[in-house]
Amino acid sequence: MKNDKLTLSACILVKNAQKHIKECLENLQDFDEIILLDNESSDNTLKIANDFNKEYKNLKIYQSKFIGFGALKNLAISYAKNEWIFSIDSDEILEKECLNYLKDFFSKAVDEKTILALPRKNLYKKEWIKACGWYPDYVTRIFNKNYTKFNNNLVHESVIVPKDSNFKKLDFGVKHYACSGIESIVTKMNLYTSHSAKEKFKNSKKTSFSSAILRFFVSFTKDYFFRKGIFYGYKGFIISFMNAQGSFLRYAKLYELNKDEETVNKL
Repeated sequence: MKNDKLTLSACILVKNAQKHIKECLENLQDFDEIILLDNESSDNTLKIANDFNKEYKNLKIYQSKFIGFGALKNLAISYAKNEWIFSIDSDEILEKECLNYLKDFFSKAVDEKTILALPRKNLYKKEWIKACGWYPDYVTRIFNKNYTKFNNNLVHESVIVPKDSNFKKLDFGVKHYACSGIESIVTKMNLYTSHSAKEKFKNSKKTSFSSAILRFFVSFTKDYFFRKGIFYGYKGFIISFMNAQGSFLRYAKLYELNKDEETVNKL
């Protein structure tokens, strides 16, 4: 493609993403369009984005209240001018090797049923963690918007992969600043487990409190011992413990939502 821009629309959701958004955007400067959908940021995220756009002029900024991660990502896609979409999170950085591969890949005609999954390097305090279910971690992020889209899950959204798709896993992908420490894991875990419990409740899922407790022990054992978290020192223990805590909270919150509904129905 020589020095031409990639004719893909990079779509990003942001909320208070000032820590990594500059690096994220700078690694997308070779895309001819970046769609940034802001979810009521209160930090310097939008200032950083506007400063970036003064130089590269390939960024379009939109805003929306939180309507669920799946719905937000589909909303961002709807603003894109290109058929081909590259969905990336604000704490993810596109690797140079992947960018070069995409330039070559999209220099030729591509079947619209092609869907690309990228390997993601999950970092804890800048250390790549290849354990605890964090590796290998393929994320489906590149697709033609006329062929597919994200599901409408409130949380843990994903690209719908039809049976007739041409699904391909790449060798290069993105670097992911998964967490900067214990506090960031706890904050993210509490938010995501609440959304996940609400999603399951909406779909009439049931659980018992003993099941929530059992999930904690099963998750910790699997991640710390069988998924080799034990070999990553305190970080491996923290990740395994928090994964287990997340599993417990997801179903404990669902249990509580079901109990609250039962109480209301008895009134």
